[in-house]
Amino acid sequence: MTNPFDVAAEAAAKIAELSGIANHDIALTLGSGWAKAADLIGETVATIPATQIPGFSAPAVAGHVASIRSIKLPNGKFALVLGARTHYYEGHGVRRVVHGVRTAAATGAKTMILTNGAGGIKETWKPGTPVLISDHINLTADSPLEGATFIDLTDLYSKRLRDLAKTVDQSLDEGVYCQFRGPHYETPAEVQMAKHIGGHIVGMSTALEAIAARQSGMEILGLSLITNLAAGIQKTPLSHAEVLEAGRDAEARISALLAEIITKI
Repeated sequence: MTNPFDVAAEAAAKIAELSGIANHDIALTLGSGWAKAADLIGETVATIPATQIPGFSAPAVAGHVASIRSIKLPNGKFALVLGARTHYYEGHGVRRVVHGVRTAAATGAKTMILTNGAGGIKETWKPGTPVLISDHINLTADSPLEGATFIDLTDLYSKRLRDLAKTVDQSLDEGVYCQFRGPHYETPAEVQMAKHIGGHIVGMSTALEAIAARQSGMEILGLSLITNLAAGIQKTPLSHAEVLEAGRDAEARISALLAEIITKI
């Protein structure tokens, strides 16, 4: 069976070839509502169709971008923006889900910023609220780690980076992210279960990617855009159109927030 780290190294080599940038310092996966941050953080050096990079495929979800961008930051460092997230529910297997993270690590990135659009359990969070991820609960019953690979996840979502983000916006709240398998939205009972076991945010990405990022030695910052209140908390039915609308409405504000955070990393 192919070693996933060999595929990541091959992908990183292809990115270096097509972008002309030998090493990247920071990597970002921009989920629903966060995409405009890529336009604000610096000068785009290269935009590469994801399908030209080994192991990547076009995203299956409307509103998700299928390109990889190399961006020169004002401080001279380089950021790799992954716009080709593979979700667990697409059925390609967990290796494909975390391939972007492993590729980012293979390009040299030491910081991984994972963002998403998600449902909120705290009633005080309104749609459009950005929230720092302080920890996660992995409800996929899967892991990107294979064999007897034991990785400590105690400080998975870096407190240093969360504190740094709060220097940009001291009103930022934080919470525990629960990754469900999807693609169906959670039932009200499942949301209550998540709440009772310590969750504040529900979604279908990020946790598996964060584990892989930690395995690769990266420092991780996680951010959720609360696009809606979760089922049973919100009294109206959930829809993907609602998620996209909340993302569009908040995009300028949260993208500027993320861009400013990046200047401090």
